[in-house]
Order: sequence, then C-alpha cells, then structure tokens
Amino acid sequence: MKIYRYPETKTWPDLVQRPVFEREEISGLIAGIFEAVEKDGDQALIGFNKKFDKAVTPQIIVSEAELENAEKEISEDLKKAIQQAKENISKFHASQIVETQKIETVKGVTCWRENRAVEKVGIYIPGGTAPLFSTVLMLAVPANLAGCQEIILCTPPDCNGDINPAILFTAKLCGITKVFKTGGAQAVAAMALGTESIPKVYKIFGPGNQYVVAAKEYAQRYGVAIDMPAGPSEVLVIADSKAIPEFCAADLLSQAEHGSDSQVVFMTTDFKIFTETVEAVEKQVKKLPRNEMAGQALDHSLFILVNSIDEALEFSNLYAPEHLILALEDFAPYIPMISNAGSVFLGNYSCESAGDYASGTNHTLPTNAYAKNYSGVSLDSFVKKVTFQHLSKEGLKKIGKTIEIMAEAEGLIAHKNAVSIRLK
Repeated sequence: MKIYRYPETKTWPDLVQRPVFEREEISGLIAGIFEAVEKDGDQALIGFNKKFDKAVTPQIIVSEAELENAEKEISEDLKKAIQQAKENISKFHASQIVETQKIETVKGVTCWRENRAVEKVGIYIPGGTAPLFSTVLMLAVPANLAGCQEIILCTPPDCNGDINPAILFTAKLCGITKVFKTGGAQAVAAMALGTESIPKVYKIFGPGNQYVVAAKEYAQRYGVAIDMPAGPSEVLVIADSKAIPEFCAADLLSQAEHGSDSQVVFMTTDFKIFTETVEAVEKQVKKLPRNEMAGQALDHSLFILVNSIDEALEFSNLYAPEHLILALEDFAPYIPMISNAGSVFLGNYSCESAGDYASGTNHTLPTNAYAKNYSGVSLDSFVKKVTFQHLSKEGLKKIGKTIEIMAEAEGLIAHKNAVSIRLK
C-alpha cells in the first residue's frame, strides 16, 4: 500500500496516473493476429486456441447440444440468481426507452429523432481466472431491448475445449444468436473481420486484458465501433467518520481480486477510520482464495488522508474512477459535486458488488480516467439516433431566406439554389 497524509494539490496529477503498458510491442502483436485471422479464418482461431489456451477445438461454434447440457451443469440456486439479476437489469434498461418527440421549430417545420438498433453486435466475455457470466447479462439484455438483430458472443475455451456452463446458460437465457470458442485479441479480430463461422459485426462490446483492449482499438481501423476504451478495473472509496472500516475494506478488495493491475484508492477525513480500514484490508485479504492477485493490486493501491470530503471529491473528479463509493452518513449534498465517475454507490450499504451483479445498473464502465468523457454501457450504446425533418411549403417559406443567405455566405451556391428553385 502507498499511504499519503494530506498530499498537496500539486502532487495529485502524479497520484492519479495509471500504469502504462508497452504499446509498441503490443501493437505489433495485435497487427500479426489480425493478419492471421484475415488470411486463415477459423483455422487461425483453432491454432490460437491451442497456442494460448492449450485447447483442442475441432470447430469454433458452440453446438446446440452444448448449450442444452450447460443448463444441467449449474445449480438451481445459480439459475434463480441469474434470473433475478436479469429481471432487475431488464427493468432498469427498459426505463431508458424514450418516446419519439416531434418538435415544430417554426410553423411548417417539424423535426424529430428515432432510435435504430445497431443490427449486428459482438460481445466478448473473458474466460480466464473469472468467467464473467454476469457481463453476458449486462451486454445481451440491453442489446435485446434495443432490437439488435444479431448478437454473437466470443469467449475462450478451457483446456478441454469447453466453455464455462454458466456463460452458456446465461447466453441462451438472454437470446444470444451464436456462441464461439475463441478468446483474446483473436476473438476481437474475428468479430471485426468475419471468418467462415463468425459473422462480421458492426460494434464490439466487452472487457478484457490489455491485449483485448488493444485489439478493440485496432478493430476500429476496419470500420467497427467499440463500446469504449478500457483498462484494469478500479474503485475509489471516500469515507467519513461514520463509515464502517470492514465494509470499506471489503469493497476495496472486491476490486483488487479482479487482477494484479486493478486500481484501488481509499480516501477519508478521519484518522481512526483510516487506520482501521488499513488493518481490515490486511486481515481480510489473507482469507481470500485470490489473495495473491489481490495482494499484488494492493501493492500499488493508494490510501490517502485528506482534510475534507470536498477535497476528496475534487481528487476523485481528477482521477475519474470506474466505481466511486461514497461511504458517507449524509451523501446527498455531495452528489452534485460528482463530475467524473462511471458508476456511483451511495451510503454504507451500497456495495460495489450490487452494481456488478444485480441492482440493475450496468457494470460495463469506463476505466483509466475515461469517465471524463465516456459513459458506461446503456441501452443507448446499442442504438443509433437518426434525425428526421419534414418541411411543408409554408415551412420552407419561413426559413428559406435564412438558408439562402447562409449558403451564399459560405460560397455554396448549389445549396442556395436547392431552396431558391422551390421558392420560385
């Protein structure tokens, strides 16, 4: 842990810096993977499965039999939990559907905007040390609500060539069109380029390691959109004298266990809460199955004592965390001060895990300070906004002169003539 007591404002830019990866080396590797997938399609993916995941996969697509069997392999309790989470996520995202509003800007000129779904979307789900079936819910549910026609999913197989049954069960539950056994940067390349089995998509969603992130950025060269830039998971907790140290520690560790590169920040105005939270973290981490990974994340974590909650929020807005927890007795006055955060958790009982799984909000959020200019995934992520306008003869007369004057001033006479010919 890195402990700071009342750091000066001039030191903050250094404190909010995230680790920097060797971009050039990664970029070269990503370019090679895209070239291989473009050239050899499914065979390249089968080869990468063997190379990176030690998995033999004669075919890339998950069969109907595998999808059916997955339901039998997970417990009834887990099925019920996934169902309840799906209901909450559906309810929250369905509330984001808005009715079309037609606006008459002047008499005879009507303008409006309508949603159109992104027709083909690809979802990437990491397999690795934590099979994130919860992310299937977070991405497939709003994709279905938006009306996406084709929703495919790529996820890495295990060494036996199988996919985690919870991922398959959730995929089927959420209406995923097809599931494919491929992970890492090669999965992103396949969705961006298309192969014999995997259709090319228009937009790619989902988290991943630094290679997946780099591949998503590279995919944009092929005219494919992505949900957002991303990096390691992160949380910033701000606590007052009424915070509960054991709760704060648990929230910090829930992010630290994601990976050794996870970002964990704790800030408080109270010295007693500060020391007790540090002690609680050291005690709880020993009991975690993933304690080695969490411990590595804690090595570069920040524990900061500050003069006021206002100061902590000023630091938070500079840091722009993926998750922000206000472990405050009276949090309401501080809500308007929050400018940059992916998702915010208010009070001692709003644990970050609730947003990760079942409260209803989306857990696919901007990291690496991108909360300054990106939102988390929502229903809007899966639609385009198309504007419409209808001008009557009277409407064109009302604004025709304005258009003619502006077009002529810009030297675009054909634009002017498109109006003039109608007015005559």
